Amino acid sequence: MKPLIELISQRISGSLAAIESLKSDAEAIARVISGIRSALDAGGTIFTCGNGGSAAEALHLAEELIGRYRDDRPPMRAICLNADPTAITCIANDFGFAEIYARQIAGLGRQGDVLVAFSTSGKSANITAALESARRVGVRTIGFLGKDGGDALASCDDALVVRSNDTAHIQEAHQVVLHLILEALES
Repeated sequence: MKPLIELISQRISGSLAAIESLKSDAEAIARVISGIRSALDAGGTIFTCGNGGSAAEALHLAEELIGRYRDDRPPMRAICLNADPTAITCIANDFGFAEIYARQIAGLGRQGDVLVAFSTSGKSANITAALESARRVGVRTIGFLGKDGGDALASCDDALVVRSNDTAHIQEAHQVVLHLILEALES
């Protein structure tokens, strides 16, 4: 029982440290919120994407925008690029997995839109390709990244980098910021 209690305590402490580190990123978080708010106010669309657990976070952000977080309100324009398995498998089959989001953003994205890409490492080729594709079509790029930001950082107009090497703690901190965005947009 004691090793389990120690594990629980260590994991909670790690999660708290990652979330606590967000306080020093308040300005970056405010820029992210402002960029998303400006795009929505101008009629733009918020696109999201990620892989694995980050795909779940991308889906969560998009569904809360189009649905609601806490308050009944008009829907906000949002599309999660990892939500359509037919598009993903078609593009992966014909162009390769690295293009699954880049091709969608090239076809759907327009100037005034925003792409929010989630990657705990910043090293996923398909995330970097999506960010680069977004920039080519005039879509603002926001990265929810981890570790040192990886290759994706250079392709982000704004980024939140959770400087942790633990994927779970990075995702936990991203989740807090995701909810901050929704709270700010609804207030």
